Amino acid sequence: MEIRNVGVVSPGDMGQAIARRIAESGFAVHVALDGRSERTKALAREAGLHDCGGMEQLVRTCELVLSVINPGEAMNVAREAAAAMKITGRRIAFADLNAVSPRTARDEASVIQEAGGAFIDGGIIGPPPRGDKDRPRIYVSGPDAYLLERILHPNLQVRVMSERIGDASGVKMCYAAMTKGTTALAVELLVAARKLGVEQALEKELRESRNDVFDWQLRNIAVMPPKAYRWVPEMQEIARTFGELGMTRRIFEGATDVYQMVAATPLGGESPEQARQAGRTGLDVTREIADGR
Repeated sequence: MEIRNVGVVSPGDMGQAIARRIAESGFAVHVALDGRSERTKALAREAGLHDCGGMEQLVRTCELVLSVINPGEAMNVAREAAAAMKITGRRIAFADLNAVSPRTARDEASVIQEAGGAFIDGGIIGPPPRGDKDRPRIYVSGPDAYLLERILHPNLQVRVMSERIGDASGVKMCYAAMTKGTTALAVELLVAARKLGVEQALEKELRESRNDVFDWQLRNIAVMPPKAYRWVPEMQEIARTFGELGMTRRIFEGATDVYQMVAATPLGGESPEQARQAGRTGLDVTREIADGR
């Protein structure tokens, strides 16, 4: 399959940065902005992306469509792409790069393949590739995963795992369980320490005994609030993954509760751009949450 046109759904914080790098690799990059927020439309304009309007026209235009969205909408987007393939008669490659469970990835694959398309299971690990040092890893699996290797850019590291759909999502689920799962725990304990009046004593102990872990978590917490609403369905997908393996879902159902709480705060209502401009530290974040500000 020759790939000249790549579609990205949707050009948010991660999607826009990836779309920029794909365009720098020599591909024409398109988006479908019907129904998207003004912020998303502004990000697309800033990156110079071509707006096709809706999914049907995106499928008519592109040989490859990448889904980079809130994981809670991943299946809906796959269904929209499949419907567009049936209407247009186009048989494109569709790559889900969202944080979904292996089961969700396989369910999406069935929808895309039934429409005649090729499905690529994927997962992104790392920050949006905005700066020169930002180099996220894009894990992909499935019979057509090799197609993403055609996107050659030093800031996008495509790692083909296998021909089995679900492997890339499995890596993402386990990795996010480690990073975002422990960040949820860190948020809860730091908020609790402030409410208990022992915040300073706990900070002193953590800096003396586990300063490396403490600093790492504070960096994670500092950038987390605008993403919390997206991490809610991600924690649900991790809970689903572990539950289907016969393991407990409850750890990540608890993490879901933490991110729902953060998403409902004023900090959770900010955009990533607003949060970066504010420049809060991780402790600033947990103190504002604890104090109800």
